[in-house]
Amino acid sequence: MTFWEHLDELRGCIIRIVVGVGVAGIAAFCFKDLLFKIVLWPQEPDFPVNALMNAATGSEFQANLINIDLAQQFLTHVKVAMWMGLLVAMPYVVIVLFRYVSPALYSRERRYVVRAAMAGYLLFMSGVALNYFAIFPITFRFLASYQVSPVVQNAISLPSYIGALLVLSLMMGLVFELPVLCWLLAKIGVLRGEVMRKYRRHAIVIVVIVSAVITPTGDPFTLTIVALPIYLLYEASIVVVNKAQSRIPVQQGEDAKPQ
Repeated sequence: MTFWEHLDELRGCIIRIVVGVGVAGIAAFCFKDLLFKIVLWPQEPDFPVNALMNAATGSEFQANLINIDLAQQFLTHVKVAMWMGLLVAMPYVVIVLFRYVSPALYSRERRYVVRAAMAGYLLFMSGVALNYFAIFPITFRFLASYQVSPVVQNAISLPSYIGALLVLSLMMGLVFELPVLCWLLAKIGVLRGEVMRKYRRHAIVIVVIVSAVITPTGDPFTLTIVALPIYLLYEASIVVVNKAQSRIPVQQGEDAKPQ
């Protein structure tokens, strides 16, 4: 294919991605009640984490969300629907991108890309789920109930709530991509398992720092909830890197030149 043919194929790929995400976003937009029941549930007293903490503290947490801009609720509806559409359509996006790049890959490289894409999506969704069910509710509970003085009452704006939920979900999803990143680096010979084991103590310090940045609450309980999964991901990455190193040698002629 010529350069312009490649460019035309890329244009078609981008159009299909935009259409797929747009259709999923429109579908999410139409189910407004269900969409915002999911999005707003972490601040409700009956949310699992809130119910447990209410029982432990003996007091019921209740946050007040407000809107002060005329068009903000509609714009928030559109924003949340498009983000949900992107999340739902992500497997389709990955398939479209893979079909675009696969003709340029060897057979072994195609297998690597498929494994990395599947593992990356599952890990990203795991990070989003951990944030939704544990990290964000605890963070929101702390910040929404914190007061510098009893005379200053908290009234959380809707954009502030949605923004914090989306940012923390994105950050936790990206952090959970660590094993996939380490696996790719091991495959190209940049990273080795013994190096990761050697600098394990340094990694623990970095994990604590990253966890402190992700969770602005500062309490040890929330910090532990964030830091422990990240450290377990680091340990899992060591295992993944070791397995990747042991499988680097391949038989001659395994790869077939792409047509």
